[in-house]
Amino acid sequence: MRAVWSGTIGFGLVNIPVKLYSAVQDSRLDLDMLDKKNHAHIKFQRINEDTGKEVPWEQVVKGYLYNDEYIILDDNDFQDASPEKSKIITIESFVDEAGIDDIYFETPYYIEPQKAGAKAYELLLKTLEKTGKAGLGRFVLRTSEHLVVIRPRENYLLLHQLRFEQEIRSPKDLVLPANSKIAKKELDMAVQLVEQYTTDFDITQFKDEYTAELMKIIKAKASGKRRSVKKMTVAHTKSTDLFSQLKASLGGNKKRAS
Repeated sequence: MRAVWSGTIGFGLVNIPVKLYSAVQDSRLDLDMLDKKNHAHIKFQRINEDTGKEVPWEQVVKGYLYNDEYIILDDNDFQDASPEKSKIITIESFVDEAGIDDIYFETPYYIEPQKAGAKAYELLLKTLEKTGKAGLGRFVLRTSEHLVVIRPRENYLLLHQLRFEQEIRSPKDLVLPANSKIAKKELDMAVQLVEQYTTDFDITQFKDEYTAELMKIIKAKASGKRRSVKKMTVAHTKSTDLFSQLKASLGGNKKRAS
């Protein structure tokens, strides 16, 4: 793995040199964009809208439109905006992880100690395990500030990037059902259905089946064939059919969890 960031975790007056590694990888197929006529690769170019000419990467800069004028920013400007947060993740407080709403969780990263910080890393890991707490802090990664939570996981520390409050949209514009009358027998039947399908959570039982099926189609087409796929139709449940369909669902072959 290649580190995406290296710096320090500040734990009181204790500074732990660490590296961050992405904890996730994309399972989707890497599909190229091609011209339908001759299957040639489609390339994206950086075109100057005034001259119509391509701009090489070394001449591309970042700018912010301010008072109808672009203010150009360079690497030093991003660094100077918060030199501390570019190099150190200061744990500002400790919280109960269960108190963080799942909607705020975003990208996870593995935290690896550098050689000089091995003992301090293990101290923080064991302290968080013993107290049942997680550390909240902020740092800058790729020119953006991120709120993060640091928590123990198995025998290592995991950093989870969190969304800021202003990044969460309000649900006030959702059109939701109001005053729906749910009969007791319908609710009781739905509870039975949930109980019938209840199992222990095991993530290994779930695979990216869509990508696997897409790969089968690719291989079939490569051999000059086309897999036959049964078309799927979904009939929406009407309010008048709710109880009868719940009852029919309970008659399925799914075994009840023990």
